Amino acid sequence: MQIYLPIAEIPVNIFLVLALGLITGFLAGMFGIGGGFLATPFLIFIGVPSAVSVSTSTNQIISASVSGLLAHFKKGNVDIKMGLFLVLGGIIGSSIGVSIFKILQNAGQIDLVIALTYVLFLGAISLTMLSDSFKNFIDKKFGMDWQHHHDDRVKFQWLLRKIDKLPLKTYFNKSEVYISIFVPIIISFGIGILVSLMGIGGGFLMIPAMIYILQMPSHLVVGTSLFQIIFIASNATFLQAITGNNVDIVLGALMIFSSAIGAQFGSRIAYKVDANATRAFLAVLLLLICFKMMFQLFAEPSNIYSLEILK
Repeated sequence: MQIYLPIAEIPVNIFLVLALGLITGFLAGMFGIGGGFLATPFLIFIGVPSAVSVSTSTNQIISASVSGLLAHFKKGNVDIKMGLFLVLGGIIGSSIGVSIFKILQNAGQIDLVIALTYVLFLGAISLTMLSDSFKNFIDKKFGMDWQHHHDDRVKFQWLLRKIDKLPLKTYFNKSEVYISIFVPIIISFGIGILVSLMGIGGGFLMIPAMIYILQMPSHLVVGTSLFQIIFIASNATFLQAITGNNVDIVLGALMIFSSAIGAQFGSRIAYKVDANATRAFLAVLLLLICFKMMFQLFAEPSNIYSLEILK
């Protein structure tokens, strides 16, 4: 059954889109991620233009983040004060990111930039996850010591010393952290740009930054991350819609509906499978997506040129 996407301007199989949403939602629920790293490449693979894929994926991120935030908010696991500074930097970054996106789109380079960005980030993330999974496997199988007894924060001591010298420090009561307001603003500024350029939630980068750089307690990290990404993704979606007309509501509605169902199943399965095995599976999946996008960069296009009626 074919359905026409008004903004993407292509017909797609509605069951294929629903299946993609179901799969990405299932994986997002299982691994605790927003799904943008998976949804955007999958949409590109089925023929949806890169610009529309990126801009529309943020809708899925918003819906998933709102659902998750409510659960964490009820448990008191959200640092509102820290979240507001993250929102400030993220809105500035996402606004600039949308402007960069528009410039690249007008120059005809947005598809290349999106593909290269995904190749670089997915490659780095998947290899890091595979390395960690391999070390955990060796530890359990052979009892080898990979120096896990050292606190990972030690790796960031040189950076923390630099951060400690920054001005305008304030105390965040909920997180019990005394740090310059420039730190969360700068971190979320960079994440905001990536949200606009890649259609992702940024959790892969934000959560480690909140733990190791902002030094927030682990139980507050996820909820606070969800809090800030709702505003950042909403801002990016709004600006993409009004400046580039890149948000396809029909596609977004289908993805949100099916991914919400998939996320419920994924979250239930997550408690029944081995965490290290699922992390290794996700790493392999991301690496395969990376290779697929890399292949598309060098593959000969099916249509060397196209004809279009000027309006």
